[in-house]
Order: sequence, then C-alpha cells, then structure tokens
Amino acid sequence: MNVKKNSGVQTPPVHIIGGGLAGCEAAWMLASSGIMVTLFEMRPDTATGAHQGGELSELVCSNSFRSDKPEHAVGLLKREMSLLGSLVMQFARKHAVDAGGALAVDREAFSSSITAQLEEHPFITVVRERRDSLDADALNIIATGPLTEKRLAAKIQKHIGENSLYFYDAIAPIVDADSVSK
Repeated sequence: MNVKKNSGVQTPPVHIIGGGLAGCEAAWMLASSGIMVTLFEMRPDTATGAHQGGELSELVCSNSFRSDKPEHAVGLLKREMSLLGSLVMQFARKHAVDAGGALAVDREAFSSSITAQLEEHPFITVVRERRDSLDADALNIIATGPLTEKRLAAKIQKHIGENSLYFYDAIAPIVDADSVSK
C-alpha cells in the first residue's frame, strides 16, 4: 500500500468520492488534521438531474438546514459541529439568510465559498472526474448520497451486498428495525 507522509503522520492515500456536504466536511476535517486528501467530484462534467452547477456542496432540494435552536436536536448538532471546526457550519453562518428559527443560506454564495476554501487548502486535491470504482490502495470514503452514478453504485452494492445499499432522506429519516442492535 502506498503511503504519504504528512506533518510526521503516515497514512495511506485518502480518497473521498462525492463533493456534497458530507464529502466536503470529511475532506476539511481530515486535511485540518494534517492528512492529505483527494476529493473526487463528477460535476460539472457528469451532470445529475438535480444539480444546476459544478460547485462543491451545492444544495439542491432546499437552502434550509432546519432549526437552529439549540433546544432542538438539529440545532444542538449544529452547535457541536461548529465547536469541532465544521467548514459547512462556518459558511452556513457566513451566508445565512432570514429564515425565522431555521438556518438557511444563500445557496450560490455558500457553495462558492466552500469550493474556494477546499481548492485552496494545501492538503486537499479536488479532482473533477467521475469515479466508477474504488482504489484498493487507498482509504475510500463514499459520500455520494442518492445521486450516486449508476456504475459506481453497482460496484458498491456488489462489494457490500445486494441488500445493504440504502438512502434515507435526511429530512425524514427512517430507521430500519433490522439495523438496531437488540
């Protein structure tokens, strides 16, 4: 396995597939810890039915991150993420728009800021290409969500099992009874 030396820490290459919120946050946190990361995003070359542009962390369904009140679980989670140095929360607050008790953002400014920050980070390489497979010599983080390109989804499903690949909407999460330890 190939390893990179970063700030005295040796790690195998870390590849993150997907430049949405989760992929960008993972890249930021790892790079902030001195770990070299390659972030793969298929857009703008490979379009989806939902995205409008090619920026990272583009919000497609809503510009709202839901409640920002700490007495609600999602509001408390935002506070915890901020305390941990979350890039997403940093720019969500910077580009917030009026939304009552919710945290909502100017979509374009939010995505543009995250893209610029990640592209400028010395430990992050952003590669604009579709990935159809995983690199066996790297640690792979799959952060592609419901818009995973079909060829990659098929390979992931084959690798982890036919009945193991699910996506549940984060707005209305569903817990499968079989996934809960008894």
